[in-house]
Amino acid sequence: MKAEILKPASFCRMAKSRVSPFLCGLIILAHFILHSAADAAAPPPIFVLGDSTADVGTNTYLSGSVVTADEPPYGIDFPHQRPTGRFSNGFNSADFLARFFGLKRSPAPFLFLLTLKPHQFRKHLLQGANFASAGAGLLDETGPRLSVIPLSQQITQFSTVKDNLTALIGPSATKELLCKSLFFISMGSNDILGYFRTNSTLQKDLFIGSLISTYSNHITNLYKLGARKFGIISVPPIGCCPSQRLVQKALNGVDGCFEPENDFALAFYTALEGLLSNISSQLPDFKYSLGNGYRMTIDVINNPVFVGFDNVDTACCGSGYLNAEGYCNLKASLCQDRRRYLFWDQFHPTKTASFLAAQILYGGPQYYVSPINFSQLKG
Repeated sequence: MKAEILKPASFCRMAKSRVSPFLCGLIILAHFILHSAADAAAPPPIFVLGDSTADVGTNTYLSGSVVTADEPPYGIDFPHQRPTGRFSNGFNSADFLARFFGLKRSPAPFLFLLTLKPHQFRKHLLQGANFASAGAGLLDETGPRLSVIPLSQQITQFSTVKDNLTALIGPSATKELLCKSLFFISMGSNDILGYFRTNSTLQKDLFIGSLISTYSNHITNLYKLGARKFGIISVPPIGCCPSQRLVQKALNGVDGCFEPENDFALAFYTALEGLLSNISSQLPDFKYSLGNGYRMTIDVINNPVFVGFDNVDTACCGSGYLNAEGYCNLKASLCQDRRRYLFWDQFHPTKTASFLAAQILYGGPQYYVSPINFSQLKG
């Protein structure tokens, strides 16, 4: 499938609106992404860590996990309409980012690679691996009953990868390879959702502080293992997901986003921005790009017509109010045109929305991704 890019003419029309930062930021993407991907040399290895926004099948291999997406209609727009464990109707942002860097799709789940013969396992590692696990968080205590893999354990898995690379190509070559590798992390939403789900009484500043402190440890541990180039995606306005709009309706009797969660997402981004700036001044050769998931998403919600969406509050697949009361399964109601929806199910974006997000992360301006965009990590 060839990646489709929004046409420059559309950008020009959109740039005349009041949302010029959102629109002008996209105008540079139309030819840049395709040509840079086409002209690129061998793609760098890509290692993906995170939650359901980046999971490409990890949880399918977890015995007892209750957070899976391996049955239809998940994958209805994936090649051969095959459910793969992605929480999407097709590819997710991890897939599209990998494609922009020259891979066919996201590297395979680490747990899948473990099922291969040793020589096949090590050969695949030269392209990278995906450790993301739906339901996972920065904190180990996020989602423990879900049988998922928190970020700390994902990093332990990467340590195993490093050991195998060392056995395959030697320590010096492994160090050089990891210096060129890209590490994408999408994490934090489940921690914030869990805070509200459990009615935590911990003060907001203290909770955000605990997330950032934990994130700092995780990034430092990856750095010690050889990671140098980080593409990090912050938390989107999770209070605007169909499931959380349902919460808003239930608690307050009105339609709209559940703003307390959005406030936490904004605070998290600000704190994360400060953390990464501080780390980059302390760790030699540390290079990062931070995607403002909140701003990227809220601009789409506030201006859906400019990116071709008709619906930004209802799940394409589900049942009940905003299709958010029931799970996405064969009994669910399914929207007619999935390309016009921001949300696929109660929490997750559609394939179209994921592609748009990957576009912006890869080639967008500092308004959305800073201090550089993901494409500039490769240099």
